[in-house]
Amino acid sequence: MDKKELRKLVMSNLTQLTDVQYFELSKIIIEKLLLETAIQNAQTIAITLSNRPEVDTYSLIEKLWERKKKVVVPKCSPIDRSMQFYEIQNFDQLETVYMNLREPIPEKTILRNSDEIDVIIVPGVVYDLNGYRVGFGGGYYDRYLVNYTGTLISLAFDLQIRKEVPRESHDVPVDIIISEKSRIACSSNRKELSNEIND
Repeated sequence: MDKKELRKLVMSNLTQLTDVQYFELSKIIIEKLLLETAIQNAQTIAITLSNRPEVDTYSLIEKLWERKKKVVVPKCSPIDRSMQFYEIQNFDQLETVYMNLREPIPEKTILRNSDEIDVIIVPGVVYDLNGYRVGFGGGYYDRYLVNYTGTLISLAFDLQIRKEVPRESHDVPVDIIISEKSRIACSSNRKELSNEIND
């Protein structure tokens, strides 16, 4: 199954989550994320503003603010498919742009460079055990993450996780995936796989 077919299948499955399931599972995932050492030690965390059926990040952002964390959210440029992160301190600093997405208002927020960001919560549609993902098709994150050296974490409902997904040479895998059922140490899985290949 190619990326396009896999994306369509999983998105269809996600839309079948009831409101109760969606918010209850999101809550479990968020609580697990907040226990992560990388999150507890981080000063600045990058995160997308979720659109259902993505794991709810609005409640997560509020919990990060409660913990005195700096939260930065992406602003995308469809012309060159680049992305920059701006620090927000409240949701009034957002505006609705194309495709009903919400983004930071540059005049009301602070631009942060990648070396100021400790953890990036990377969005996607489907993930595998090695941390590779099928995104929404824009390629924004793969471009941004090429030179990023911090921790990469993804949040996913369990039905978004597969043993393997199609990958390309430019794909950047995440370090950890957290779902309502599991915590997947993707970087460890990749090391084990590499050792098996080299043995």
